[in-house]
Amino acid sequence: MWHDVRALNATSGAITALVALACIASGVWWISQRPMFTLRAVRVESMYGLDLQHVNELTVRNGVLGKIKGNFFTTDLEQVRGTFEAVPWVRKASVRREWPNQLIVQVEEHEALGTWGEDGRLLSVKGDSFTANLAEADEDHELPAFDGPPGSEKEVLARFAELRGLFAPIRLVPTSLSLSKRYAWTVRLDNGMSVELGREREQGKDGMKARVERLVSIYPQLVARLQEGRIDTIDMRYPNGLALSSSALNVPTDATKPVKAAKKKAPTKTTKHT
Repeated sequence: MWHDVRALNATSGAITALVALACIASGVWWISQRPMFTLRAVRVESMYGLDLQHVNELTVRNGVLGKIKGNFFTTDLEQVRGTFEAVPWVRKASVRREWPNQLIVQVEEHEALGTWGEDGRLLSVKGDSFTANLAEADEDHELPAFDGPPGSEKEVLARFAELRGLFAPIRLVPTSLSLSKRYAWTVRLDNGMSVELGREREQGKDGMKARVERLVSIYPQLVARLQEGRIDTIDMRYPNGLALSSSALNVPTDATKPVKAAKKKAPTKTTKHT
């Protein structure tokens, strides 16, 4: 080998290249550690150019800045993104570097539609449940109440939108919607009335819609018959009728047929219509 000129030249060239690369890498590392590349600022802005409603730029920036490791070159952008997405009201974040010592963080805020469950969580208009200050959400509008098994948020949101349209002809607005562990639906309306709609899986396609439409068609007659009374609950799980309980004081004796109820408290009257 030592007498092979070509081999010696190749080896020498390889060693020289390795030394040059090592020097370049060392130089780049030395430059990257200069104080000018220490992160000086993190700018927080809306992902869509809108004003941020719940994310305070100064508070978030100061709270997160101490958790960011590294400088302009070495900061893990995925770690920074995850840190911002853990902030209340932040649905999604994207991070990019801006020369020479700044990070730009764009955030998308949750838009609260209502509350979710009984543990103080909120449900967004996109069907995401998240944790944030309920008082801040109440400032925007009165919050409907939602509940359901884990993972059912988007299904509950879709049914809520559907029910708003179905009850619109009688000028009633859903204020809460719950889906039980057995997947039975219950909706409460803005007049205080609660409606049991049963399990959609047992009703077939569009079964729940048919039950609501049946209630909407007969509702004016129920109100007229009850006169001064108020309907408290309506059970629509009967295939060809309904059952209701009411605090009516003046129900005509021939208007309804009472059915057996497990427990009744005066002046509540439980009736069934077919």
